[in-house]
Formats: sequence, C-alpha cells, structure tokens
Amino acid sequence: MQRGFRLILAALILESAGAADDGWLYYGGDQGGRHYSDASQINTENVARLQVAWIFRSGDVETFGEEMENTSGQSTPILLPEVAGGSLVYCTPFNRIIALSPESGTRRWQFDPLIDHRGDRPFRCRGVSYAEELRVAADSHCRHRIYTATHDRRLWAVDAIDGTPCTDFGEYGFVQLFGEEGYVPGDVSTTSAPVVANGIVVVGSSVIDFTRLKTPRGTVNAYDSQSGELLWQFDPLPGAPDSGGANVWAPMSVDAANGLIYLPTGAPSPDYYGVHRPGNNLYANSVVAVELATGKVRWYFQHVRHDLWDYDSPAQPVLFTWRKDGQSVPALAQLTKQGFVFVFNRLTGEPLWEITQQPVPPSLIAGEQTAVTQPKPIAPPQLLDPNLTPDQAWGITPWDKKDCARQISELVNLGNFTPLSEQLTLMFPGSLGGANWGGGALLGDTGVLLVNINNVPFSGRLIPTLKNVSPADEKQDQPSAGQRMQVTMQGSGYTVDIGALQSSLGIPCNAPPWGKVVAVDLLRGRIDWEAPLGSVHELGPINSPFQINLGTPNLGGGIATAGGLFFIGATMDRLIRAYDTASGEVLWDFELPVDATATPMTYVYKGRQYVIINAGGHHMFNRGYGDYLFAFALADKK
Repeated sequence: MQRGFRLILAALILESAGAADDGWLYYGGDQGGRHYSDASQINTENVARLQVAWIFRSGDVETFGEEMENTSGQSTPILLPEVAGGSLVYCTPFNRIIALSPESGTRRWQFDPLIDHRGDRPFRCRGVSYAEELRVAADSHCRHRIYTATHDRRLWAVDAIDGTPCTDFGEYGFVQLFGEEGYVPGDVSTTSAPVVANGIVVVGSSVIDFTRLKTPRGTVNAYDSQSGELLWQFDPLPGAPDSGGANVWAPMSVDAANGLIYLPTGAPSPDYYGVHRPGNNLYANSVVAVELATGKVRWYFQHVRHDLWDYDSPAQPVLFTWRKDGQSVPALAQLTKQGFVFVFNRLTGEPLWEITQQPVPPSLIAGEQTAVTQPKPIAPPQLLDPNLTPDQAWGITPWDKKDCARQISELVNLGNFTPLSEQLTLMFPGSLGGANWGGGALLGDTGVLLVNINNVPFSGRLIPTLKNVSPADEKQDQPSAGQRMQVTMQGSGYTVDIGALQSSLGIPCNAPPWGKVVAVDLLRGRIDWEAPLGSVHELGPINSPFQINLGTPNLGGGIATAGGLFFIGATMDRLIRAYDTASGEVLWDFELPVDATATPMTYVYKGRQYVIINAGGHHMFNRGYGDYLFAFALADKK
C-alpha cells in the first residue's frame, strides 16, 4: 500500500512537471500522444520568416558507413526539465543516445549501448523516455533517468544529466528482454520508446511477422523503473500457440492518473495466411486498455478480426477530453491503416460513435476461415476512398490510363477486406495505410485531429511455394517504392507477392493525391478539410525545378501548435512543411538534405520557440540516408 501511494504521488508530480506549455517531455508531446504544443511565438503571420537556427550531425554516417542503407531516422527528441539537465535528448538508429544544448545544438553527452547488429530488421529508434525516480535521493546519480529499448532487446536506464548507466537498474544499467531461445536480435527488436509512469516501465517489441508461420510472440513486459524487476507480462495472443506477433510496435499511451496504459497491438503471424490461427485471434489488431500496476485487461476493442492484410494498429492512441452536448468524457481515438478513426470512453471502452458490422467476402484459400464481418464506425468517415474500378483509373496519358484500367479490371476486388488468393487482388489501402506510425495531432481542446494518410493502392497474391521456382529471399517491412515484395511465409505453403498498383510509367493507378493531410472533427464526425502532402518533382526520370504537389507515400507524423500551424516532414521530397490548421494551406516549407521520416517537435527555450526535425532518410523508399537534426526558429529579436 505504501509503495503504491508513493508511485501514484510520483505520477502526479511527473504529470505536473511534464505539463509545461513550452516543453516537449514525451515522444508524443504528452503521454496521451496529442502531438500538440501551446507555443505560439511561431504562427501563421510569421512562419514564412522561419530560418535554420542550428544543425547537428550525429556522426552515424561516418561511423557506420554502408550500414546506414538499412536505417531509418525516425527519432523525435524530448526536452528535459532544467532539474534533469535541461537537455534536448534523442536516439540514432543504432540506439546511441545524444543530449544537446536546446539553444545551440552543441553536444553535452552521449551514450552508446554498443548493440548487436545481427538480424534482418532495419535499424531505427523513434525516441527515448524520461522519468524522475523519487525513490532515489535528490541530487543523487540517476534521480533523473532516460530509458531506451534497443535493437538487440535491452532496456537501458541512464542518468539524464551525464548519460552514464544507472547501476541499480537490472545488470549494470540494463535488463535483457530476450525471452525466447533461438531468435537473433533482428527477429525481435524495438522501435518505439518505452512508456514510464507510476514507477513502471512498459516495453513493446517489433517482430518480423510475415516470414514464418510461428514467429516470436509480441509479449509486452513491465518493469520496476528503479530496479528493473519484472512486474508483469501481457500475451496478446492467448490460445494461439501456432502463431506469434500481435506485438505492440507503435507508441503506447498512458493515463497515469487513472492507472491505465493503452496498447495498440499488431497482426498475428504470418500476416497474410491464417489457416493455422483460426478464430478472431484476440488481442491482435486491437487497442487494449491494461491496468498499469497489474497488466490486467480492463477493456479492449479489436478493429480487425482474423487479420489477413497486415492491418496492424499503426499509431499511438490519442487521449483527449470529449466535450460535446454538455458531456465531458475522458476519451481515446485510435487510427487504423484502413483509414478509420474509432473513438471510445477510455475508462470503459464504450464507443462514442456507434460501430457497425460490415459484411466482408470469404477467402478462396483452402481451409481459411475469414471473419464474417468487420467493424466500421458510423463517424468520422473513412479517411480515404478504398473503391477503385476500371473507370476510375488515372494516368497522365491516355496510354497509361488505359494500362491501369486493364490492370484494375483483372484484379479480384470485392471491396474492403478482400482476402488474398492465388489471383492478383486489390489491396486498398495497402499495408502502409491509411494512417501509419506517425499518428495524429490534436488541435488543443477543439476535438480536431490532423492526420497524414497514404493513398496508394496495392495488389497482392499468394503463390503456392512449390510452384514458385525462385522465391525471393528479402525480409523487408513493406514493398519498397516502385518495387514488389515477394517473401515466402515458411510453413504456410505460400509465398506472398505484394506491390504498388501502378502503370508501366511507375505512376499509381488511382487519382492523386497519393499522400494527404486530413483534418478530422472527432466531435462532429466529419472531415473539415484535406490537402495534398508531398511533391513528386524528384520522383520522375528527370527532376522538376518546381514542386508538383500530387502527394507522395509518407512515413512519420506531424505536430500542431497554438500558433495555428501543423508541421510535418514524412514525404518523399526532402521537405518539411507548415500548414495552416484552419485551411490546409501550406504557409512555409524548407528543403532538407534527405527525407525526414520522423515526427518533429517544438519547444520554447529562453524566450525563443524552436521547431526540430530529424532528417535521416528511410531505407524503404530508397531515397538516401543522413544523420541530421535541424532546428528552426525566427530571427533573434535584437
């Protein structure tokens, strides 16, 4: 009882400390993933005068050389409180933690966990987490801690002020997260930052879930934040011994005051074949509310039953207050790859918009038992139109439009949730989404959520392995831009073949925009506006000297500010943009050395507001790599 009281008190103190309007203490801005800042010094009137304040390079390119081709720079820094050193802290794809001066970008300290580089998984790290450990004496080493989970499945705790390991945590500062024999680090790794609240650290995992019938299980682990003692585990696939995955790879959210953590779970293995995992496969493809202290499930909602499309829960649940018709409800919004937004009372799981049951087609694969229906909210509307018929084919010439119409006419296409078969099948949206791990940005208390969306159709099929003379050996997350992915799902008897649906000119077969920003009013259940996200001027055989804003595939997220702005990179054109949150008009952009597939952040330091973006490129899009951290600000007021 006494320990529980101390942990609750610690949570309340930390919640208060992290609520500063001008800071960014957590990966998502706050622990509810709102991606919002009350800072307004940079606003719609002056954002056009934004300029580079400083640039920092981590040194990864020089140190790791060709290994950088298998990286993705996805880290969003956090700004520590002054009592914890006041540094800007982030991680590189190789899990090095670097602390910088928030004013000048000069390095203060770094910590290198010297990870094991084995495995097929790309190297990436979306962020680190901070907590004040009140059970350690004030002014003592590791009173203020940074936590990170690494590619080789270690959970580290280091001192926030000097970056040295916290020796009272686990074994010399780390806990080994391996729990299953025979798996190398790349089979099970970590991408998103751990969550720390109420004296507990919770860690998800990233699993290669499409290359084998039975992959590592997506077990969620919770540890004591001081000692590293294992407190509880959550298995997202009870009763499915012949499967694996269903892991929590996207960022988690926590409601510390109510003692709940929200787990966005992924797909069970293998992604596109479910004969050996019959039934709905609970708790895969769900948002699961778990008691932070015990790991006990409080409520859950499964947005895809018996997933055959790799429709993971891709994004951090957004916690907010639903204020409508005199009600004030603690709420949660969950984005999906299908382009749906489900909204719940986050304490009870009660839907705040009615959820209907949509009949879906059966599978043509022997032994496959698909779900009869899939859930669909009555509002807000789906954030992309998944319908694509031959007469909707798009092209820049009559020839490639005709080519696309022919391809579409030859696809199996029975609408949303058409299962793959041995015939080419439309997959729209594909496994990139819709929404992905960038999530959404809530505009303060308005109930409006800004979301970046992929709007590119894919096609896929299952090839009997015995008939596949030369199965590809690749193990990549998604089909690369302009390429098809072919991976044998060992033990299933099938190889999956997936790629973008495009003409022979390499142009998507649906009408643009192929990437967009959507403003969704969660309270009114409507879309306020949408705008293209991304220019294709660098994607043709010859670069154009001007932007062609037809939208591009995008990975990464955006942030909103009280200055009426939405900042986002994410695109395949090396640009970071600022949108007007009221209209969707682009008010500012800046060309970076490489693509920025990371979510930006912002803070005010010594009276000056900064916007920070990690520009590291992305292996999936084959668009180059880098190790840059850019800071933007208005000119000094001198």
